Amino acid sequence: MTHKNKHLLIIGAGVEACEGIRIAKEMGLKLVIADGNPSAPGLAMADWPIIASTYDGQAILAEVKKRQTQGVKIDGAIAMCADVPLSVAIVSNDLGLPGLSLESAFWVSDKLAMKKRLQAEGIPIPRFADVSDKSVLLKQAIKIGLPLIIKPVDSRGARGVQLIEIASELDSAWELAAKESPTSRVMLEEYLEGPQFSTETLVDRGRYYTLGFADRNYEWLPRTKPFIIENGGDAPTGVSANIKAEVIATVERAAAALGINQGVAKGDMVYTAQGAKVIEIAGRLSGGFFSTVQIPLATGVNFIEKAIKLALGEQLSDEDVSIKQQRAVAIRYLDLPSGKVSHIEGVSEASSVPGIEMLKIFIEPGSIIYPLANHTQRTGFAIATADDKAMAITRAQTALSKIKVVYEATNK
Repeated sequence: MTHKNKHLLIIGAGVEACEGIRIAKEMGLKLVIADGNPSAPGLAMADWPIIASTYDGQAILAEVKKRQTQGVKIDGAIAMCADVPLSVAIVSNDLGLPGLSLESAFWVSDKLAMKKRLQAEGIPIPRFADVSDKSVLLKQAIKIGLPLIIKPVDSRGARGVQLIEIASELDSAWELAAKESPTSRVMLEEYLEGPQFSTETLVDRGRYYTLGFADRNYEWLPRTKPFIIENGGDAPTGVSANIKAEVIATVERAAAALGINQGVAKGDMVYTAQGAKVIEIAGRLSGGFFSTVQIPLATGVNFIEKAIKLALGEQLSDEDVSIKQQRAVAIRYLDLPSGKVSHIEGVSEASSVPGIEMLKIFIEPGSIIYPLANHTQRTGFAIATADDKAMAITRAQTALSKIKVVYEATNK
């Protein structure tokens, strides 16, 4: 199907979005791209840029309608590696485009509403409680039991998410979580033991195709807790085919329960002694270069292209959702001490390591590196492929080991 005369609204033009924006351009689409940062790199690829916060769906809609009066008819809307399903839904529902209902977009934007909906639909989830009223914090923590997770109801990038192992940590943890919530709402969740997974599912008129499946890596947790910082992930999974199938079945049931009938469902999943459980479901393309880079490398499927087709209301063929290959893929992040960066060495050598498919460094001379408290503070990563998973991980780690960050001297 030709896309030559079609127009796509993309919300989000940051570094991660660029890979997806390039794919949209290659599909022949004309692009209206919205981002609140005038310097966002993806805006350079826009046919019609919109400078508006990705969280302000009404402002984006108003700008889109201005362009429609100029003959720019929008055929689909999608968030590109940005957690803004409500913004997309505001536009798509007003213009009659494919996508989430406003109710569904709310469920996947608000972690408490999501848990309540999943619980009502019988989807296995951790025990949880609303503790926005701090006076009920200790009572609810005792009811759930330690260890537990405390998190903002409506934040992103693991901001304010903490693992609490002793009750004396609750008060200060609540304060941080509330500070990271735009609405000052906080919730508790049971801490679930077991391997965790990232999944990514294409949803075409109620049919589910889970093509992305990776094991999540939390080897940093003993050092970073109470903060829960993921150090990448890898595929193929190390669990059995039966466990993988159960996780996929559960994430697809959860997506249906949340009303995700067209588009993409991103799952954060765990396999416990009681079976597969849902941590969170997002109605959007994932970040971490999972949807844009890792899934295509692992499966041979251009995942972004298929997601764009769904946003345009096009039906996916069996060929579109057929896995073409099973290649081992790993992503690992830079692990750096705190300090002010003087200069960085070894980037070209790291990029030249066999099997390195992507290497990005997010710091530069003058950058200040802080102790990790959320995912937005990670300083760089390497994505590697190989014939087997262990080698892919080794290649990513080898590349990162070649990067040397020299720090400015501190005055004592």
